Amino acid sequence: MLWLAALPLLAAGCAVSKRRVVPPAQVRPALEATAGQLIAQYNHHARAVRSLNAAVELTPVAGSTYSGVIEEYHDVRGFILAQRPAYIRMIGQAPVVAKNVFDMVSDGETFRIFIPSKNKFIVGRAAFERPAKKPIENLRPQHLLDALFWPELPADQPVLFEEFNADPARYYVLTVLRGVPLEMARRIWFDRADLSLARIQLYGPGGRLAADIRYADWQPVADLSFPRHIGLTRPHDDYQLEVRITSLKLNEDIAADRFRLEQPPGTELVRVGEGDAGARP
Repeated sequence: MLWLAALPLLAAGCAVSKRRVVPPAQVRPALEATAGQLIAQYNHHARAVRSLNAAVELTPVAGSTYSGVIEEYHDVRGFILAQRPAYIRMIGQAPVVAKNVFDMVSDGETFRIFIPSKNKFIVGRAAFERPAKKPIENLRPQHLLDALFWPELPADQPVLFEEFNADPARYYVLTVLRGVPLEMARRIWFDRADLSLARIQLYGPGGRLAADIRYADWQPVADLSFPRHIGLTRPHDDYQLEVRITSLKLNEDIAADRFRLEQPPGTELVRVGEGDAGARP
């Protein structure tokens, strides 16, 4: 038992060089939960949110340190309408003059985008992926839909459960698997300070990170809660979009015609995803 006798000597030789007391307000709690409880919480929210009508402030950023160029755009005020299963409309307006900068819709199958300043009306398949020369042109309405509406996790879907610490925050992480052989489909992060959903990462085939979505400032809306701050990063589309919700209504009926966007007369029609990218009729 010589090592026991040596402990006091070791302690004496390792004197504290500096001691810092963390203020109580900065000490975050670490609540306990099981994987089953977190899956049930996630699925409850997925079922509960059926539609959304929001006034928003949007801050887009194109490019990254990886591409070598970062372009920051002026804040844009706008509106988002979304309804399950896959309908979304997003309108962006210039500050002060409230003039539309863009108007985009998607029904889950196709997207339509009207850009008044370029007099262009763009139509394509929602699943179409091919990076544009200007990263900001990769922004699609369904990208935001993925951040607003989540699919439920089936009972038979394999899910891994882990703890992850990133001082001062601590998290629980659910890793959802799919396919044979198994690969990651999504990672769902819960902040252990209050067990709120903090982050969702979406993965494509081969472990490709398609989207990294962060959630903050959860606030009550009727008998539900919803984040007022959403940060969307699309690494392969090379853009980021910060969404700050200033006004929000959930689960109200939205007329179908509000998701309809027709080509204005005299505008140029651009089809993407049909044959060569950018092919025009």
